[in-house]
Amino acid sequence: MPGSGSATSKILIIGEGPGFNEDQQGLPFVGRSGKLLDELLATVPLSRDEVFITNVVKCRPPDNRDPLPNEVAACRPYLERQLELLDPKVIVTLGRVSMLRYYPKGKISEDHGKILEWEGRILFPLYHPAAGLRNPAIKRELQKDVLKLPEALRASTRISNTNLIEQEENNEEESPEPNKETNRPSSQTDEAPITNEAEAPLSEPLLTNETNKEQGDRQLGMF
Repeated sequence: MPGSGSATSKILIIGEGPGFNEDQQGLPFVGRSGKLLDELLATVPLSRDEVFITNVVKCRPPDNRDPLPNEVAACRPYLERQLELLDPKVIVTLGRVSMLRYYPKGKISEDHGKILEWEGRILFPLYHPAAGLRNPAIKRELQKDVLKLPEALRASTRISNTNLIEQEENNEEESPEPNKETNRPSSQTDEAPITNEAEAPLSEPLLTNETNKEQGDRQLGMF
C-alpha cells in the first residue's frame, strides 16, 4: 500500500501501517479512522486530495500488531524515496511509531500538537485517529491540535526563507573578487598605453490500520 493523494502537496501525512481495510483496498485510512481523519482535515479546511497520505510500513503486519524494528527498516528506503520525490514542507506523523521514525526521543503523550523542526522541514506529530475513536479525550486533543496545521505551514515558509538567505550569503562569501589586472583590455600594457583610441567598456557575464470488524477498528501503535 504505497499511499495516495496529491504529489505536489506541501503536507505529507504518515501513519504506521495498513489495517485490514487498507490491505484489502490498497489505500490508506479508508475505515473508521480514515473517516475521522477526513473530518479533522475538513476543519483546517483541507481534503485528502490536497495532501499525500502513506505509512511507515507498506504491508499489514500479522495479526495487526505494531511493526517490528526490522520491518520498519525494510520499508525505510521506500519512505525515504517518497520523501525525496514529494519534497513536503510539513510532515504530519500519526501515532507513536510514526513519530519515533523522525523523533526518536519524543513521547506522543507530551509532543502531540508541537511544531518541531526536522532537517529543514516541519515535523507535526499528532495522536493516531484510531486512538481518538477509542478515547474521547484524545479525540478532543486531535481536534484542537489539527487546527495548528496552518501555523505549521507558515513556520515551514519561514524556515525555507531563512535557508535561502543563508545559502545566498554563503554564495556571496565564496565568490572570488574580480582581479583588476586581468580586467584591463588585452591590448593595453604598461609599456604602451592606449592614448589614441577610446577604451571599450568591459562587460563580464554574471557568474542556485485499520483492523477488520471482528477485531475492531485500529491501525498500528496508536499511542
